[in-house]
Amino acid sequence: MVYDQGVPGVRRLIFGTNPRRTAVRVLVLGAVSVLTFGWILIPVRAEGISMMPTYRSGSLNLVNRLAFVMRPPQRGEIVAIQLAGPHVVYIKRVVGLPGERVSIEEGTVRVNGRPLQEPYVRNRSPWKLDEVTLGPDEYFLVGDNRGMREEEHDFGRAHRSRIIGKVLF
Repeated sequence: MVYDQGVPGVRRLIFGTNPRRTAVRVLVLGAVSVLTFGWILIPVRAEGISMMPTYRSGSLNLVNRLAFVMRPPQRGEIVAIQLAGPHVVYIKRVVGLPGERVSIEEGTVRVNGRPLQEPYVRNRSPWKLDEVTLGPDEYFLVGDNRGMREEEHDFGRAHRSRIIGKVLF
C-alpha cells in the first residue's frame, strides 16, 4: 500500500521530527557563525605582491583577533594591521619587537646590530633604512617580498593598537 505524504512529508524532511528543536539549532548555529566570522576570525583578502611568495595576491586568509589577547605578537609571525579605515588592512611579518633597534642594510634586516635570519625571504633588493629604535608598544613590520623596489613597499613601525590579529592561513 502506498501512502500519500504530501506537504507534511516535505515539512518533516526539512524540519525533522521536532521543528522547534531544529529552529533552535539553526538559530544557535547562525549566532555562532556570526560571532566567529564577524568578530573572532575575520576574512581578509591579500592584495598586491608585498607578501609573496608566502601569500599570493587575491588569496583569502583568516585573521584570528584573539591570538594576542594573552600574549604579544612574536618575531616572525604574520599579522594584520588596521590602517585608515575599518576595511583597509595590510598583512605583514613582525621583524622588530618593542624596544629593539631595527635597520635594513643591503636588503638584510638587522635587529640590535645583528642580521636577522629570514628563511621565508626569497629575493632581496638593496634596501636601506637607517636604524630606528622602537617604542614600548611599537613593532617593525615588513612584507616577505624584498625583491620589489623599496619605494613600492609599505613597511615600518606599527603601534600595538593597530595590530588586529594573527593571520592563520
